[in-house]
Amino acid sequence: MITLIYLIVAFSIAIALFINKNKIINYSLLGLFLMIQWGFTIYACLHFHATELDYFTFDALGILLLITLSVISIPAAIHGFLYIQNQQGPARSRSIFFAAIVGLITAIGAGYLSNHIAVTWIFTELTTLFASALIYHHRNKLALEGTWKYVFICAISITFIFIGILFLSLSLMHAGSSDLSFQNLLANSDKLNPYWLRLAFLFIFTGFTAKLGLVPMYTAGIDAKDTAPGPAAALLSSVLMNLGFVGIFRFYSVVANTSLHHWASLVIGIAAFLSVFVAAVYMIKVKNIKRMFAYSGIEHMGLVMLGLAAGGVGYYAAVLHIVLHALVKSSLFFQYNQIYKVFKTKNIYQIGNYFKYNTTGALVILLGFISATAMPPSGLFVSEFLIFRSLFEANQIIVLILILLLLTMIIYAFGKNIFKILFLPAVGFNEDSAPHISPWESLTQYILLAGAIYLGLNPPVEFVNLINESIMHLPI
Repeated sequence: MITLIYLIVAFSIAIALFINKNKIINYSLLGLFLMIQWGFTIYACLHFHATELDYFTFDALGILLLITLSVISIPAAIHGFLYIQNQQGPARSRSIFFAAIVGLITAIGAGYLSNHIAVTWIFTELTTLFASALIYHHRNKLALEGTWKYVFICAISITFIFIGILFLSLSLMHAGSSDLSFQNLLANSDKLNPYWLRLAFLFIFTGFTAKLGLVPMYTAGIDAKDTAPGPAAALLSSVLMNLGFVGIFRFYSVVANTSLHHWASLVIGIAAFLSVFVAAVYMIKVKNIKRMFAYSGIEHMGLVMLGLAAGGVGYYAAVLHIVLHALVKSSLFFQYNQIYKVFKTKNIYQIGNYFKYNTTGALVILLGFISATAMPPSGLFVSEFLIFRSLFEANQIIVLILILLLLTMIIYAFGKNIFKILFLPAVGFNEDSAPHISPWESLTQYILLAGAIYLGLNPPVEFVNLINESIMHLPI
């Protein structure tokens, strides 16, 4: 019942934000939503394993990602506020921006907790609508192009998922059931028709790659993160990608308990390797700082899915990695707004000597680079090491060597651009025009990066238990 109240109130706040044009009321409604979001998160934790409305279960994976979402929603609201204040746009634009932020966070959270693949599909479609409003925020030609591209590719992906659900229904008919909840699918996994299940997996997996940022439908997210405002791009590159992971992970947990386990792992492994390869190719020549961060996300999602495909300790590493990546990548996108405020450009070759103009923010970029490339003491070092270990234990030595080579290329390209931004003089930049950036604007990013380090190197027992319970249905 509380879940229904949460959804009604949260979406009502989004509607109120959309209609209202008063600045103070908008900010008050946003603050109210954050309190409701955290109240619902605490309620979910206190009612672990409970099921509400028949379609929402507070399971380990859902709780883990819901907490991550609620943590990131606070800096998203703060930097959204700072972004709107600096932009000084029309009241209508502000209303749409905050309404879309609230709607997106609500839809993502509901998608995490959904225990039914059709319900997950519905909330995944809702995220497309809210994300599109954020992508089109600037109302220019590039924003329009990015929005239509995102809507078009996501529409195809949603159609793929729907077709996959139809095939899954045919597969389940063999078991004499029509309940598409993940619990029922797991219970009847040995009775699922392999032919229809194989088709269902191909379509559902391909569909969710649009949100996850994986080959073949990764392209939608790149332009979306480039054209969306920094705080919105932070959500798209972290918690929304996690929703794509949830869709694939929950269904893969079902398929992994059938005779198609090896085949499904092979499909995921191929897509994951190609994703890392694509990221390496584009990272070498990228000139746009936001697109560089976005391609880094594709690399990380490729590594996550490699861990899932390899199995063993890779299961644990995959879930750990998506949580840590969400904290790290969102911090980089939150920092982007400060970079743009100083240089008024996304072009890496027109950005430089950032340490001189914003020392506090420059340290965020440096720490974010160390974390994103999994260098110690980054928490991602732990999860990536475990992924490499899983590949080694699965006798995927050639894949492991190729991945290490591709990651070396990515680290080189990433590092070259980051050190250009931090230390080399900016071409044609007028220092007198550089605004003062308050060090307090970087505080949230330090907290997120510190959280990623702490959870990776010294994870609490409760955190480890949630991950272990998330993967308990996967075969060893």
